[in-house]
Amino acid sequence: MFSQLPTPALDPILSLTVAFRNDPRREKVDLGIGVYKNSQGETPIMRAVSQAQHIVADTQKTKSYVGLAGCEEFNQSMVDLLLKGTSVLDRVAAIQTPGASGALRMLGDLMKVAQPDTTVWISNPSYVNHKPVMEAAGLKVKYYRYFSPLTKQVDTELMLQDLAGAGVNDVVLLHGCCHNPTGADIDFSAWQAITELAVKNGFTPFVDIAYQGFGDGLEEDAKGLQYMANQVEEMLITTSCSKNFGLYRERTGAAIVVGQSALAAQNAKGKLMTLARATYTMPPDHGAALVKTVLQDQALTTLWKQELREMQQRLLNLRQTLCNELRNQHNTSQFDFIESHKGMFTVLGFSPEQMGTLREEYGIYGVGDGRINIAGLTEKDIPYVADAIVKVSQR
Repeated sequence: MFSQLPTPALDPILSLTVAFRNDPRREKVDLGIGVYKNSQGETPIMRAVSQAQHIVADTQKTKSYVGLAGCEEFNQSMVDLLLKGTSVLDRVAAIQTPGASGALRMLGDLMKVAQPDTTVWISNPSYVNHKPVMEAAGLKVKYYRYFSPLTKQVDTELMLQDLAGAGVNDVVLLHGCCHNPTGADIDFSAWQAITELAVKNGFTPFVDIAYQGFGDGLEEDAKGLQYMANQVEEMLITTSCSKNFGLYRERTGAAIVVGQSALAAQNAKGKLMTLARATYTMPPDHGAALVKTVLQDQALTTLWKQELREMQQRLLNLRQTLCNELRNQHNTSQFDFIESHKGMFTVLGFSPEQMGTLREEYGIYGVGDGRINIAGLTEKDIPYVADAIVKVSQR
């Protein structure tokens, strides 16, 4: 059965982790996989989550099944984090999923069932898993221009030109904040313009928000999404607790549907549950139980928000420190754009060959498309990394 299978291509990001671990050099820096790290280079359990673990361990009485939709209190918490204060709360439904990747696949499968000829428009570039997941669900994928390699910012004019061609039967996938891989986010006026196009042309917005709180703040990062939700008839949302709760290995996410009516939203949820039954049946509960516990306890919620602000501020400080090092020690403003980007990532504008040089000669591991994870830096790494970036850029 399996002897005829071709050798699969390595995942461009996950394979870096293996290569980094096997690298015997003492001076090496992992800026590849997208996980947050503290000043010691560790991915810590958040204090609020740690306290929630003790509460769950002391109070949880069973490990029986939760249900196809997962933990409903968790689902409501995710809806509240993203959509509280909007006009759509009476026509929204959610299911818990195995991470945001699971949510992407569930909504992809839902689109395929509801509208088989759907085309999903994805930014160029985009999260490396967007295209494979949508195509695995049997959907067509089309790209819209997004990032200018020249300015290292969003090219709003070209983006809107392309999205003007999206219409009925099309779904436009947007990054809610902290664009992966570029770190360049659309501004609020662009959210307004895309919303206007969605209403006018009839396409459905699909917002993937995996880094809420890492950009401008927990509430600020959801403003564009909330504005759009208030204006459109239908909307799809995927969200993750991997980053802002530090629950990477717990696989804790949600798929959210805003329908034209409460009945439409509930029908969509019912179909999502049917699709889940045929895929993984039920999501893992532990991560959702922790998130629910944090968000239902005022003291833990306050602590979590404080920790999240500290993480966001650390990312800002790392960007500023790296840019200052490049400017002051190397007399170059070539990389000033890094300071204006949001969240964990930025792209250096390097070719795959230059990224290979960073890795092979300096032990600095980034993705072949030029993406580096700012959160992978420590303060002591920055002079070394800045020096390597400048030297490679001059070749």
